Amino acid sequence: MTFETAADLYWTEVGQHLKGGNADGMLWSLGWLKPKIGASRLLRDIDDRLVAELVAARRGEHSRSGGNRKRKKRAAPPRLVTPATVNRTVIEPLRQLLNRARLIWKQPVQEIAWRTHVLREPRERVREMRAEEEAKIFAVLRPDYHPVLRFALITGLRLSEIARLRWSDVDWGGRQITVLGKGDKLATIPMPPDVRELLWPLRGDHPEAVFTYEAARRRDGRNRGDMHPITRSGLQITFRRAVAKAGITNFRFHDNRHTAATRILRVSGNLRLVQKLLRHEQITTTAKYSHVLDDDVLAAMQAAAERGRAAQDAIATPVPAESATEKPAIPKSEAG
Repeated sequence: MTFETAADLYWTEVGQHLKGGNADGMLWSLGWLKPKIGASRLLRDIDDRLVAELVAARRGEHSRSGGNRKRKKRAAPPRLVTPATVNRTVIEPLRQLLNRARLIWKQPVQEIAWRTHVLREPRERVREMRAEEEAKIFAVLRPDYHPVLRFALITGLRLSEIARLRWSDVDWGGRQITVLGKGDKLATIPMPPDVRELLWPLRGDHPEAVFTYEAARRRDGRNRGDMHPITRSGLQITFRRAVAKAGITNFRFHDNRHTAATRILRVSGNLRLVQKLLRHEQITTTAKYSHVLDDDVLAAMQAAAERGRAAQDAIATPVPAESATEKPAIPKSEAG
């Protein structure tokens, strides 16, 4: 089987059915790989050397982010794609395709040392929204987007999970919400009273979508003032504009998930609860929030040190001479 045939078959069977933006990402990756590998190259001829060449070629490319924005007078120099991008757009799609070719299509495929090709990724940063930043964002954010941001800050759901949330996923009686998460895994999260109060007034805005936006003008058959389902890209763009307008830097929509996690950890001090909230399979993934516990330990250590210093000061303070030698007064009734 040639790579072109395999890529087309993989797209038909797997790629086009991926959820969220994953389908678009897979289509881009397959399109990038075809000319680099060669449409007529046989799958059995793909080896470690070729994979290494693909990784090197992708690492030398510039990031596409911001390509559709208006050019500034002094544009920043283009950045190379990150190791995570190389892993996600080259190594992982090719690995998945070759594994399917070997297991499902029964094609001869060479053994690839994938671990040696995967680039080391920096540890994911944890950016928490401060109280003053939250106030600034809500002050400039469109009112029809307030509920969805509040929801994100409480639940910690991902952008794609929020955008595809439907009323059929909300169990009012059971007080829980069903979420289609990463890897098309279904999960349920609790619905605390604040989330229930947030969602209840939104029921009449749309028969299916939980979160909607108000049309600002009439176009494409839509009337001004009508409510339409929020989309993944629309939510991301609206939030990005609000953050910029509020004068806040280095904050993405995904950081709302980090904010929800750190706030719960500060209140509970229980890393397992955060793991359950974020639906991490391994506690090691959740460990990146452990700095929150370090802050609490630091505060407790400081409080203990201050208490010990106060006790030492009390011991070191000399007792006044008068009070030490003064004898107790004798009642007048006993003096005579």
